[in-house]
Amino acid sequence: MNYINILFDLDGTLTDPYKGITNSIKYSLEKFDIIENDNEKLKSFIGPPLEKSFMEHYNFDKNTAQKAIRYYREYFSEKGIYENILYEGIENVLKELNNKNKNCILATSKPETFALKIVQYFQIEKYFKHIIGSNMEGTFIEKEDIIKYILKKYQLRNEVTIMVGDRKYDIIGSHKNRIDCVGVLYGYGTREELQNEKPTYLCNRVNELLQLL
Repeated sequence: MNYINILFDLDGTLTDPYKGITNSIKYSLEKFDIIENDNEKLKSFIGPPLEKSFMEHYNFDKNTAQKAIRYYREYFSEKGIYENILYEGIENVLKELNNKNKNCILATSKPETFALKIVQYFQIEKYFKHIIGSNMEGTFIEKEDIIKYILKKYQLRNEVTIMVGDRKYDIIGSHKNRIDCVGVLYGYGTREELQNEKPTYLCNRVNELLQLL
């Protein structure tokens, strides 16, 4: 397919946010006298909405999860946002896609204000036609809704639009909006997780994205 519009997830797709996210979660949990040393467990927070993760992994109710998110953001907004690494080769992918007149759009469940600061920090903002993230109130966080909003607001044709992401939420959101999708295996979703949702394509390495797109 000749895709024109390329929607990119952020965490685990463009950047490796492991250190910043896990440190922010630990900071938040300590406010509830929970000391978490299992970093593998905390990896599962990378991708899905925070509220969902706090409720699922620590049995927080909705109100407690929202309080945990506020603590998380205390650390993340000052330190965690910069404890982040741009995947090697990603800037070249974005540059080449721009050279081929593709419309690169950031589509992330991370709050838009944080997403904007991150792409500015890595100086890749210039490659994106639009930057769309969730709101801080937690009412616009599901990837399905974010993709739907982008398609409608910018009147994008489904058949020439594709989503690139590393977790099942990216694949599920794409299917529900009837667009193709790429599951990237260098991020935080396992091969099994992605294959179970039947992505249009699977991609092992960053440098494969150019050939695919």
